[in-house]
Amino acid sequence: MRLRDFRLLLAGAATGQLGAQVTLVALPLVAVLELEAPAFQVGLLTAAETAAFLLVGLPAGALTDRMRKRPLMIRADLVRAVAMASIPVAALADVLTMAQLYVVALVTGVATVFFDVAHQSYLPQILPREQLVAGNGALETVRSTAHVTGPGIGGGLVQLVGAQFAVIVDAIGYVLSALFLLRVKQPEQAPEPAAAGGSLRKEIGEGVRFVFGHPLLRVIALTTGLANFSTAVLMATQTVHLVRVVGLEAGGLGLVLSASAVGGLLGALCAGRLAAGLGQARVMLLSVVVTGPFALLWPLSGHGVPGAALFAAGSAVVSFGAVVYNVAQVSFRQGMCPPRLLGRMNATLRFLMWGTLPLGALLGGALAQSYGSRTALAWCAVGILTVPLPLLLSPLRRMRDLPGPHDDDGAEATHGTPRDEVAAESDERPSPAPTA
Repeated sequence: MRLRDFRLLLAGAATGQLGAQVTLVALPLVAVLELEAPAFQVGLLTAAETAAFLLVGLPAGALTDRMRKRPLMIRADLVRAVAMASIPVAALADVLTMAQLYVVALVTGVATVFFDVAHQSYLPQILPREQLVAGNGALETVRSTAHVTGPGIGGGLVQLVGAQFAVIVDAIGYVLSALFLLRVKQPEQAPEPAAAGGSLRKEIGEGVRFVFGHPLLRVIALTTGLANFSTAVLMATQTVHLVRVVGLEAGGLGLVLSASAVGGLLGALCAGRLAAGLGQARVMLLSVVVTGPFALLWPLSGHGVPGAALFAAGSAVVSFGAVVYNVAQVSFRQGMCPPRLLGRMNATLRFLMWGTLPLGALLGGALAQSYGSRTALAWCAVGILTVPLPLLLSPLRRMRDLPGPHDDDGAEATHGTPRDEVAAESDERPSPAPTA
């Protein structure tokens, strides 16, 4: 926090995330309340928001590795701001349709893919490797704080001005994020020039081979992909369930989602200490094993305040585990990957891990449409319970800490070895570079 540029990066993340969390409530409510969309169309909207990870996930990594990261993030912020601002403009002209919502969701999703890959590849240019866990913990704290406050603000704004006008907060957040990034002064390391005769396909292939060639990255991809598939079922279903089954109005919906996010905030605050005390490998495994069963509270939530409390409690505990897991695995990826491959490694993993989101959203919408939201949430809970299986069946279950950048054998390195001892084995520190 003593580094000015990191504070600016953190402030940009805060404003962008706050606006995005307001839209998490407002955008589905535009479909549910203003356009009276059925459950499957709400699921389709969620799928459109995340389809970009399948459509441009892999080339985004190779393209990002060819560019300077800060200007790319600024352009992505401005594209997202314009897209979100088009919704209230269309509402004022009385021409807002579901088709426009789908287009806005898709355009915003594409810009988010490039922003996120560049953002994860930019942090190591500001922080040294030994501070990446702390830096990611701070960013997750900001995100989780936005998750706590944003939905409540969003629900209140929807009740005050309507869902279609509440999304303007998201556009403002993206503009502020771009302004904070403009003030960062850290000289950015120039990307390595493409090799003679190199092609985008070859560069993408290099990133894919790196990920699939590393045993722990393969396990992380499968584990996180399962978790995101189940989470997408939840995202596509929760607004319909909370409004039409639990019986909440917009303000109550925002409060439930804010209460749910408290667990994520606590996870962000505890992740660094838990990783130091238990080890990064152990904390990754325990975080999903211990918290996953609380997903069973989602389908048990019925009408009224008791149902809302059950839903919020289940989400809070699952969010705690998810954030602790994410801080550990993202910090590991950032520290062990060669700088020139960071963008492609991140994009490949995002393609594998986040590419499941539109599939889960479509399944959630279809299940809710055909069998009801409670059945969809029950299948979502079953999916959450399967998330630890890849970790339990991998070498990671016998490890305390995750290997460092010079331990190529990810399956056996650092077994029973504290992370600080691993770092001490080599005096060489990776130079600041795009982050994973």
